Amino acid sequence: MSTEQLDSPRPVRSRRGTRLWLAGLLVSLLVAGGLSYYASSNPDGLEHVAEQTGFLDSADEHAAGDGPLADYQVKGVEDARLSGALAGLLGSGTVLLLAGGIFWVVRRRGSGPDSSRE
Repeated sequence: MSTEQLDSPRPVRSRRGTRLWLAGLLVSLLVAGGLSYYASSNPDGLEHVAEQTGFLDSADEHAAGDGPLADYQVKGVEDARLSGALAGLLGSGTVLLLAGGIFWVVRRRGSGPDSSRE
């Protein structure tokens, strides 16, 4: 490595790496929004088993049952498919932002002048 690269405060990012991240982001949002649009309206496996074994009626509503994204739907959107797709996009976007933020904080902490790398 040259001394210019060692003294550089930020690593040089390649266009290929940026394109890869953007492609991954696009694919994840397409899967979250696009495939959830076509999700089955049938109950999931746990709900089906609870229904078959007879204890579905004894279940209590959970604390977030009235939340804006309860039951994989966006509150206030009448079209069930669109509501599910929006919930998938919002949920995935939230997770990506949180994970990206945590990654950014951890990465910034580990690359300071006091950190020792061997």
